[in-house]
This record gives sequence, structure tokens and C-alpha cells, in this order.
Amino acid sequence: MSVATQTGARRDALFVPATMRAVVYHGKDDVRLEVVPVPRIGPGELLIKVHTCGICGTDLKKISTGSHSAPRIFGHETAGVVVRAGEGVSGYALGDRVSVFHHIPCGECFYCYHKVFAQCPVYKRVGCTAGFEPSGGGFSEYVRVMDWILARGGVVKLPDEVSFEQASFIEPINTCMKGIQVLRLAAGETVAVIGQGPIGIMLAVLAQRAGAKVFTSDLFPQRLTIAAEFGLGRSIDASRSDSVQTVRQWTEGRGADAVILAVAGTSLIRAAIEAARSGGRILLFAQTVRGEAVIDPAAICVDEKSLLGSYSASIDLQQEAVSFVCRREMDLERLITHRFPLASAVEALNLAAHPRPESMKVVIQPGLEPIPQVGASQ
Repeated sequence: MSVATQTGARRDALFVPATMRAVVYHGKDDVRLEVVPVPRIGPGELLIKVHTCGICGTDLKKISTGSHSAPRIFGHETAGVVVRAGEGVSGYALGDRVSVFHHIPCGECFYCYHKVFAQCPVYKRVGCTAGFEPSGGGFSEYVRVMDWILARGGVVKLPDEVSFEQASFIEPINTCMKGIQVLRLAAGETVAVIGQGPIGIMLAVLAQRAGAKVFTSDLFPQRLTIAAEFGLGRSIDASRSDSVQTVRQWTEGRGADAVILAVAGTSLIRAAIEAARSGGRILLFAQTVRGEAVIDPAAICVDEKSLLGSYSASIDLQQEAVSFVCRREMDLERLITHRFPLASAVEALNLAAHPRPESMKVVIQPGLEPIPQVGASQ
């Protein structure tokens, strides 16, 4: 059934302006709030009015390093409302509340066969754009979702009772679930999670959900206090105590069965390896830097520790992630400490790039304005 049939209205019956505001990346540490055209959609595509978009560490890394060509509009933790649908779209109505995945694998290549979806050539393409080279587009008022994303299940309809803020965590929760899956945790194992920012807390909660005994550490006691509110009570204040030694004390001198590094960069990789027991596993989850040698090879060979990586999301975990978020198994909105309107998005990105002890998840909310109703004039 087409959108027009479902609503009894024209496909463009929700007001959509010709231009919009967006945060445009122009190169290393150069982002600007600008007015750009609202993206046009084609057959099989959707136009989403963005309500909330979380700021992810990958966005910040691209901006700070200037690693991508410009101009671009980043932002991929996107939740909003369907305001236009192209010919041939079915199953979505104007006004539907949705969350969007910007990557979807092909399901047919070598990497998909081996379930390493993030390495699929199609997955590496981005299927959501607010203009310019597709780069997510969530730091804008409107996002175009391409036909291949929609056709492969990359747009999730949200129950009315689920807020846009909660829904904006669907993609990051999926990535965290994938990390926990990579670790293959067994009930009763000990897990040390280094870093208690939003991602670290989500990973720790999911590890505990898998039956592990979780230890958390962070340099900022404020973050450990927030983690405790999610039931993560075994914490180490790394500004006062040696995290590696404390983990060993809590594990009869052995070290943790698994260690998750949820702090960006490479400076704590050696500590993460040292915190794991012989034969244990270490998961590098946060953003790393290519080409930096920080690993003791004897820890892998002689001590038989396994160094693992996990990047991006898994299509196999999409339904579980959606269910986890929509059933509010974790009150993810509580991780949000700063909410910025689009007009202050550059300030939001700066805060997220230079977090304070009390700052956790930072979101940009272009959709705080009321959604125009069906039948509004254009």
C-alpha cells in the first residue's frame, strides 16, 4: 500500500521548504552552520525531518583530522519524521516516526557470508544524505534516505511511546551489542570496562546483561556516579587508583577474563592488555589510530591473550537492538546531558569533542519545532 493510499493525502502534503539549515564540514576543524537546499528524493526514497541526532565519536574524528573530502554534512544517530516519500514506497506513511541506519550490507558478498558486515563494500557506502557526498546528514533539518537503505530494512518505525531521544540510540546500541557478541562472554566471567562515557556505560550494561561480573573505571568520578545509576557499582576511580592493579586484586591476582577499551586513541591499549588475565580477551572498541605500535607481542604469543576488534553495527543484531531500545531495557535518555538546537550545533560539536567531567551524550535537535500537519500549505 502506498503512502498516498495510507494517508489519503498527496505525497508532498507535509510542508517542506526549499532550503534548510545544516552543519557543513569544510575540512579539518572547520564546521559551519549554513543554509543549503533541502535534498530532493527519487523513487523508493524517503525524506526525514530530523528531530534528534546524537554526536558520535566517528563524526568528531573525521572533523578533527580532516580525513574526508569537503563539503559534507555528518550525523548518523538519527531519529525523526517521514515528510515525503518517493514513487513506489510502501509501508510508510507521512508522519511516521522513524529511526534511520545509514549503512546496510549487501548480504551477498564474501564479507557478508562470513558475517563481517562492516567490511562489505556496500556497507562502506553511506545511504543517507543532507546534500553533498552522502555522510549521514543528521546534523541538518532534513535527511534523504536512499532506496537501497529503505529496501533493505534500514528505516525502523518507532512506537508512539518511544521518544526520539531514546530512539537515537538504536544505532550505537547495535554497535555495542556487536562488541559484546565478539567477546563471546560466558555467564560469571569478569569484565573490566575502561572508560565510562556513554559508550562505555552501554557496553558495561550489556556485558552485565550477558551475565558477566563487571568492573568499570574512569578518570572522572562524576562518570562513575552516573554509571552506578545504571547498576554498575564495582567501579575504580582511575584518578586515585591503579586500574590494572585493582582489577587484579579483584580477580585473585589473575586479571579480568575480558577487558573492553572504551576510550578513544591508543594510549590505554597496553593497560587494557595488562588488565586481562593470561588467556583472556581484550576488545578495542573506541576509535583508534592507524600505524601506532603500542602492543607487546609477547602478551599475545606467550601469555595467549586474544586482541579483538569491533567496528560499527551488525544487521544480524538490528531487531535485538530495536527491541532493547524500544522496550526501554535501558533508560538511554538519562545518558544525555546536553541538548542543543541546530542553531547551536557548532557549540555542541565543540563540547562533544572536548568533554567535561559532567558531560556525557551530546545531541543536536533540529526538530524541536512542531511538525507541520497534513494539508498544510506550501
